[in-house]
Amino acid sequence: MDVLARAHALEAAGRRVIHMEIGEPDFTATPQVVEAAVRALRDGRTAYTAALGLPALRESIASYYGIFYSKKIAPDRIAITSGASGGLLLTLALYVDPGDEVLVPDPGYPGYRHMVRAFEGVARALKVSPDTGFQPTLEAVRAAWGPRTKVLLLGSPSNPTGTLISPTELRNIAKFVAARGGVLIVDEIYQGLAYGEPAACALGLPGEVAVVNSFSKYFCMTGWRLGWVVLPNVRGNARMREFEKLAQHLFICAPSVAQHAALACFEPASLAILEERRREFGRRRDFLVPALERAGLRVPVWPTGAFYVYASCPAKMDGRRFALRLLEREGVAATPGVDFGANGTRGCVRFAYTCGMADLEEAAGRLARFVAAEIRPRARGAAASAAARGARARRAP
Repeated sequence: MDVLARAHALEAAGRRVIHMEIGEPDFTATPQVVEAAVRALRDGRTAYTAALGLPALRESIASYYGIFYSKKIAPDRIAITSGASGGLLLTLALYVDPGDEVLVPDPGYPGYRHMVRAFEGVARALKVSPDTGFQPTLEAVRAAWGPRTKVLLLGSPSNPTGTLISPTELRNIAKFVAARGGVLIVDEIYQGLAYGEPAACALGLPGEVAVVNSFSKYFCMTGWRLGWVVLPNVRGNARMREFEKLAQHLFICAPSVAQHAALACFEPASLAILEERRREFGRRRDFLVPALERAGLRVPVWPTGAFYVYASCPAKMDGRRFALRLLEREGVAATPGVDFGANGTRGCVRFAYTCGMADLEEAAGRLARFVAAEIRPRARGAAASAAARGARARRAP
C-alpha cells in the first residue's frame, strides 16, 4: 500500500506512472453488461434483492459451471455476494469460531489472514515454495494440521504467484481435510484466467468444500462489487440457511444493479469478448516474464493463471526497497513481496500485467535501465570488496 500511495502522490505532482502494482484488469465491463446496467437503471430495478441474490443470476452461474466446467450445481447452493471479499467474509463467519485455526498459504493474499482474525480465528501460515509451484501439498497440509485446525483456505489461480494447484493434489488435500472433519475453502476468483491447462474447479470434491468466485477478474467488473459463493450440499443445505441469515444481517444483499447487469456476462457475445481478453493477458505474460529475466530478475515459477508475475530481485536486494526506488527513479509501480507474507518474501516483488502492451514495453525498458544503473554497479562493488577482502586475507601472515 505504501507503493500505491506514493504512486498516486507522484501522479498528482505530474509524474507519469506505469501501474503494475494493482490487481485490477485494465479492461472494463463488456458493452453487453453496461447496456444491461443502463436498462436496469431506466426500469427502476434498483431495490434490494433477496439476500442470496437474484434467482436468475444464481441459475445463470449454475448453468455456467455446467457448460464450462462440467459441474452440475443446483442454483440453491449459490449465494450472490458483495464481491469475493464479501463472500470470503461471510464464508469465514459461517465456519470460524474464536480460537479456530485456519491454514493460509504464505506467500498468499494478505486479506485471508486479516479476515480470519476479524472472527477471532487464528491464521496459521502454510509455507509454500517454488518447489511446489507456490501451492500447498498434501504433505505440507498434513504436517501443519493441528488439534485446533478447522479450515484450509487456498487460492488457485493464486495471488501473488499466478500459479495453479494440480487437480490431483487438490483432490488429495480435500480427502485429507474431509477425513479430519475440516472445511476446505477454495478462492477461485481468478478462475477463467488460465493459460494452457484450465484451472481445477474444487466443486465436486469430497467433504465440506466451499468455493468463492467473483465477477471482478475474468469478467472485468471490479468496482461493481459482485461475487458469489457455492456452498457444500451437506446437512440438507442447512449451511445455506445459516449463510443467508449472516448475509441479511451483515450486507442485506449484493448491489442490485450490478446483479441485473451481470446476467449479460453469460451472453455469447460477452463471453467471446472475455475470451479474447484472456488471450491478450496470455500474450502479455509471454512478453513480461522474459523481459523481467533479461533485466536481471528471476522468475522461480512460470505463472499459468491470474495476471501476476512473482519475481526475485537481483543482487538479493530487499523487495520493498527495490519497489520504492523503482517507482521514484523510473515511475514503475510494483508490489513488494513482503505484502504477501513472511516466507521468503523479503527479496521478491510482484508485477501485474494489467496494462496494455505499449505500457508493458515501456515499463520493461525503464526496469532494465533501473537495474543497470542501480543494482549492477552495487553488485560489482560488492564483488570487488569481496575480492579485496580475499586478497588481504591471503596476504595476512
